[in-house]
Amino acid sequence: MQQSDEFDFIVVGAGSAGCVLANRLSASGRHRVLLLEAGGEDDDRWIHIPLGYGKHFSNPKVNWLYQCEPDEKTGSRSIAQPRGKVLGGTSSINGTVYVRGQHEDYDEWRNLGNAGWGYAEVLPYFRKSEDNQRWSNEYHGVGGPLCVSDPPDPHPLCEAFFAAADECGYPRNPDVNGATQAGFGYNQVTQRRGRRCSTAVGFLRPALRRSNLSVVTDAHATRILFSGRRASGIEYLRGGARECAHARGEVILAAGAFNSPQLLQLSGLGPASLLQALGIPVVADMPGVGANLQDHYNGRLVFECAEPFTLNDVVGSPMKKLREGLRYYLMRKGFLTMAASTATGFVATAPGASRPDVQIGLVLYSTDKFGDTLHRFSGFTLLVRLLQPESRGTVLVKSADPLAAPVIRPNYLSTAKDCDVLVAGMKIARRLVDAGPMRRYVARAHEPAHPFTRDDEWLQYLRARGGISFHPVGTCRMGSDAAAVVDERLRVRGFKGLRVVDASIMPTLVSGNTNAPTIMIGEKGADMILEDAGRD
Repeated sequence: MQQSDEFDFIVVGAGSAGCVLANRLSASGRHRVLLLEAGGEDDDRWIHIPLGYGKHFSNPKVNWLYQCEPDEKTGSRSIAQPRGKVLGGTSSINGTVYVRGQHEDYDEWRNLGNAGWGYAEVLPYFRKSEDNQRWSNEYHGVGGPLCVSDPPDPHPLCEAFFAAADECGYPRNPDVNGATQAGFGYNQVTQRRGRRCSTAVGFLRPALRRSNLSVVTDAHATRILFSGRRASGIEYLRGGARECAHARGEVILAAGAFNSPQLLQLSGLGPASLLQALGIPVVADMPGVGANLQDHYNGRLVFECAEPFTLNDVVGSPMKKLREGLRYYLMRKGFLTMAASTATGFVATAPGASRPDVQIGLVLYSTDKFGDTLHRFSGFTLLVRLLQPESRGTVLVKSADPLAAPVIRPNYLSTAKDCDVLVAGMKIARRLVDAGPMRRYVARAHEPAHPFTRDDEWLQYLRARGGISFHPVGTCRMGSDAAAVVDERLRVRGFKGLRVVDASIMPTLVSGNTNAPTIMIGEKGADMILEDAGRD
């Protein structure tokens, strides 16, 4: 085993939060920082066309984080093996949609015993990251590392979507990340002039010139090293060799909602009975490690479009593909700048509800399963997302082998409320399509071919044909109770020199896409780490 120099901070994972940490912790020049990343650093993964499904044009190494297969017991979708590792993590391969969630999400975190995590306390960190093209006000910032922009092109189908919403009694909202989330509008995106701004691009790349920051790629962390109850370093595999990095200050896990709990469990922090059964020496019996898994479950409505202006039409025509390529190259516009969902509406399914519980996204293409080949016909999709699921799952190691994927059991749609809310959301989405402004663009319904008349039919369809949002969170839950994994300063409970700073610390899932909140967690976590280092 090779030995390395000591660092003040070791960050495990160069994803949405890890790149933020690497930048902020190294900014002063006073601290030596090591960033370990299991993935590589191909140049075309640093910045490329933002289209989440760009493989239909040029296959720019865009990859899924994990696959989704039917659950044998419930019929709903479960997660298979995680895959897809790049600098910037999900911010490098996601749909580039910039959504923060609702004010109430963060106030709920605070009310669960996490002082400093209410909306008023996290808002400055959202603003700190931002370089917003349109907004500069109490909700939005400019000059930050993260480019946030409006989509460069309106689209007739999106305008019809908004008009249908108005006809159904839902308002327009030009800024769902501002004063209120409810309503319909175009999504802002983490792009600038049609190019993706991942955290690798926005945060890590400018920091690479610093002599106090070291980045080691193709480094698979295998366990945390301890000296008593203090984390002292990380063991990792690189090129088949086992190496160590040692920390004078802190080890910070930013490996995500699957890999952070996996690494803790491999290091002896987790459910004692599980670890003992696998022959992993127990350092601390922590049943909360790997529990509380949450994700957004979705239903889909797919339609053949009456006008040939969807992505399906472009992909199906060599001449249109060429025109789109030229349009992107010359003007940075067109389908190659398209986010995964171009327009979004946040609605409450129950009359008089205080906050939206469903997100309805308009997707300007159609396919049998996201990531597959697009349909040959002109098509579009309405994606209906359950925002505040009650269902909870687990992430648990199945082996002491650090290269073996963990067992992921999400338990989607395992509560009656989750089922009822998502079914109600599907009905609302169908009502939008039946409204006059959108109806003129519908040639026919493709999936389901006919609207269902009973709730149990909708639910059966959701279990069989629903999908996931790739928004896993919660598996190293922040809280003040004994079952929480980290405290309000993201320190692993019962240990020194060890924190988790990524989406896994969320006690409850935010009401929308999770990349912007994860970047915020990285910003706030970095400030906490530096504050505590200054006290030592």
